[in-house]
Amino acid sequence: MLNERSGGRINAQHFPAAQLGGLSELLEGSRIGTIQVTTAGPDSEEAIAPEIAAFGGAPGFIYKSEEHVDAVLQGELGQQVSDIARAKTGVEFVAYGETGFRHILSKNPVHSLDDLNGLKIRVPELKIWVDFWTLLGAAPTPLPYSEQYSALSTGIIDAIDSDVFSIVGFKFYEQAPHLTLTGHWFLPKAVRVNAAWLDSLPEDLQTLVRESAKEVFAEQRAINRANADKTLEELKTLGVQVYELPAEERARMEELTAPLFDEFGSKSPETAEMIKKIRDLG
Repeated sequence: MLNERSGGRINAQHFPAAQLGGLSELLEGSRIGTIQVTTAGPDSEEAIAPEIAAFGGAPGFIYKSEEHVDAVLQGELGQQVSDIARAKTGVEFVAYGETGFRHILSKNPVHSLDDLNGLKIRVPELKIWVDFWTLLGAAPTPLPYSEQYSALSTGIIDAIDSDVFSIVGFKFYEQAPHLTLTGHWFLPKAVRVNAAWLDSLPEDLQTLVRESAKEVFAEQRAINRANADKTLEELKTLGVQVYELPAEERARMEELTAPLFDEFGSKSPETAEMIKKIRDLG
C-alpha cells in the first residue's frame, strides 16, 4: 500500500519470521533507525518507559474487555502514549493492532492454579512477564518467540501463553494439545515507526504513513475479533482439548498477581498514573 500510494517514493520491504533478528534487535533497530518500522507490544518498553509498558497489558488482567481495549488504545490515551514513546524511545506509535487475549497452551491439562506449580512456561524476555508467572507458582522461561515450537518439542518448556491465531498459524498445538481459556493478558501491537525517519519524509508522505497504518490496522482488529471464535473451533477440530478455567480459579489468578499493579506503579509517578487511567476506563 505504501509503495503504491507513494508512487514509488517509499520502497517498503517486508521481513517476517525474525529475519532481521529477535525482539531485542528489532526494538533497538527501530529506535536507532536501522529498521524503519516494526510492531511490538508496548510492554516491550518496560526498561525505558514503564508507563508505556502498562499500556501494553502489563501487569496482566489490566484490560477487562475488547471495549475497554478500544477505549484506551483508540482514544486520547493512545495518542498520549505515542507522544511518550516518541520522546523517550525515538519511535512513534502510528497505529495499534492486536493479537487479542492470551490463554495457556500446555502439554498437559491446566484446570486450576495447582496445575501451574512448577510449570515451565515460555515468556518474552521481559521482567514483568517473569514476575507475573512467578507469582502464580509457575517456572517462567524467557525465550525468543521464534524458539517456542522447538522448545516445546524438546521439553525445554511445558507450555506457552498465546492468542488462538498464533497457536494455529505456528502449529504450536502439534506439541501442546491442551488449551485453557484464561484471558489473563491482552497484548496490543504498536506499529512503531522510527521518528527521525518519519520526520525526514515530505509532509504528504508522513501523512501517508500514519493514515495507511491506521487504515490497515483498523481492518486487522476487525478481522481478528470476527475470527476468534471460528479459530477456536478450528483448534478443536485439530485435536486440541479446550477448557474453561473456573471463575474462582481465574479470580485467584487476579488476586495473586494484583500486587504487581502497585509494584509496577512504583517505578514512577507517571506509571502509577497511567495504570489508574487505564483501569478507570474499564
